[in-house]
Amino acid sequence: MTVPETEPLGALEDDRDAAWAAASAAGRVDDAFRERFDAQFPRLHDLFSRLYADRPDGRDALAQTIALAAGSWNARPLDLKVRDAQRGADGEWFQSERMLGGVCYVDRYGGNLAGIRDQIPYFRELGLTYLHLMPLFLGPEGDNDGGYAVSSYRKVDPSLGSISQLTELAAELRLAGISLVLDFIFNHTSNEHEWARKAVAGEPGYEDFYLIFPDRTMPDAYEQTTREIFPDDHPGSFVQLDDGRWIWSTFYHFQWDLNYANPWVFRAMAGEMLFLANLGVDVLRMDAVAFIWKRLGTACESLPEAHLLLQAFNAVLAMAAPGLVFKSEAIVHPDEVVSYISPEECRLSYNPLQMALTWEALATRDARLLQQALDRRHELPAGTAWVNYVRSHDDIGWTFADEDAAELGIDGYAHRRFLNDFYVGRHEGTFARGVPFQENPKTGDARVAGTTASLAGIEAGDPGGEDRVVLAHALALSTGGIPLLYLGDEVAQLNDPTYLDDPVRRGDSRWVHRGQRPRDRYAERDDPDTAAGRVFRRLTKLVSVRQSTPEFAGNALITFHTPHPSVVGYQRPLGEAVDGDPEASRVLVLGNVGDAEVAIDPLTLSGFARTARDLVHDVDLDLDEGLALPPHGFVWLRVTPL
Repeated sequence: MTVPETEPLGALEDDRDAAWAAASAAGRVDDAFRERFDAQFPRLHDLFSRLYADRPDGRDALAQTIALAAGSWNARPLDLKVRDAQRGADGEWFQSERMLGGVCYVDRYGGNLAGIRDQIPYFRELGLTYLHLMPLFLGPEGDNDGGYAVSSYRKVDPSLGSISQLTELAAELRLAGISLVLDFIFNHTSNEHEWARKAVAGEPGYEDFYLIFPDRTMPDAYEQTTREIFPDDHPGSFVQLDDGRWIWSTFYHFQWDLNYANPWVFRAMAGEMLFLANLGVDVLRMDAVAFIWKRLGTACESLPEAHLLLQAFNAVLAMAAPGLVFKSEAIVHPDEVVSYISPEECRLSYNPLQMALTWEALATRDARLLQQALDRRHELPAGTAWVNYVRSHDDIGWTFADEDAAELGIDGYAHRRFLNDFYVGRHEGTFARGVPFQENPKTGDARVAGTTASLAGIEAGDPGGEDRVVLAHALALSTGGIPLLYLGDEVAQLNDPTYLDDPVRRGDSRWVHRGQRPRDRYAERDDPDTAAGRVFRRLTKLVSVRQSTPEFAGNALITFHTPHPSVVGYQRPLGEAVDGDPEASRVLVLGNVGDAEVAIDPLTLSGFARTARDLVHDVDLDLDEGLALPPHGFVWLRVTPL
């Protein structure tokens, strides 16, 4: 790539004229794009000025980014432009009570893209409206971090299929009412990416696409304040190249961090993002967003420029693919997680705190930390939503804030050690059968891997295992936003220890919960005499109830406290009824994480009319008689506030 000699960013009007000239040179630009350009360019110009004011090539990089957006809009298929208009008219489409997400690896679940296509009837049966296919693009042979080391954003792994097959699958999913979600590996590429090869070779235009240093001087300075992410793979934040130089590599040694301080990296990644948008992707999962900007003397995580970059990419999308939304993946301190969520950055975000504290509550039989999180950390800006999940492809990290735990008399460090020991089977009496991931002997830090069924006690034969699986999903399905189901969990898939027999995968214990689609358990899903059948029947019932319960739309939540530490409680209001009509119905959710039955007395429920509707069992209850919550039990009650 040749970077022309250009001028630094200047006055808004001058730079707008230059950008529009570049867009016009790329081809005919229609009125719709011009309107969005006029709306978004001032914002994008301001963001570029804040990011790249000291770059002599900033103005041209901005103009070429606009030209790229215009060309992408011109090439955007008509049905996707129609979808853009629909999403513009219903900007909060993802807030519907009918939303249900599913996530899987293409090869593990369907074999290839054709196999995933064959599963669409089942996805519809399950009620999916959102399907996240884990990384499926070309990567290095052997270990590639489960696809998160990308060698090309425009080529599908040949073992899975082709770009044309992916485009056809996206269209089939749209017809089935299912939005396609793909990962945008945002922080890094693989060391085999074309850009990486050219950067190492010193090819003009690519020499600073990555952060490469001739010796240890700068790496040592940066590593004074950065943390090790994958200590089993390499120490620090850098790895050494064959020629002796050092390159920034936050995660695995074959994943090299991009240098977003170079505006041409922004322009290049905008091109990859828009390519994916035009395939028919509805949601891009923005991977590792906290790490995308580096500054000496800091942890190089969640810096202000990371937010500016997300806003700038959002402005480009708003011009060329306005129906697409970002989903944040930031597994960091809860305050930092929330900082990425806004209509200007990521409209969707994983909710790692609720996920981790659901497991924490099941282990301790104490819901207070989870209740505290719902009290304080659930609320989001208007027009955004959580993606709530019980488990993912990744590990479980205990991301609660130490200061929150301290208020309840809990020492954060000791509690994390307990939770790790509990879930990997080292604690006496544990029901869990997880395995440790990236255990750091120096710091005692570790995370946990395992399927929901194995972590909840089904693998161990614990009598409460199935109830814990259902309770955890009942919380994820009812707290708002988009509930996300890891496909296989609905039939109680167990850990797969055979990853240890694979020389490529045995060094990454997360493969224990990434087993092949459990055909035997799916075959049992209608058999009530099997764990698979019982869990499937109960979870699909919950999905059906959720999708017919308008109170579960949106993200609004009103917490509800009981005297019992093992009970978590909250209300889901109908529409705008948070502070509105007191007669409007609500759904009261109560969940018991403990091993003993809990009686909720009538006084605790005295703020509601005496008759409530049990939505799961479709019966009326008299609240004057109180409620009995069995061990690991829950209720979804439609109530009317007095």
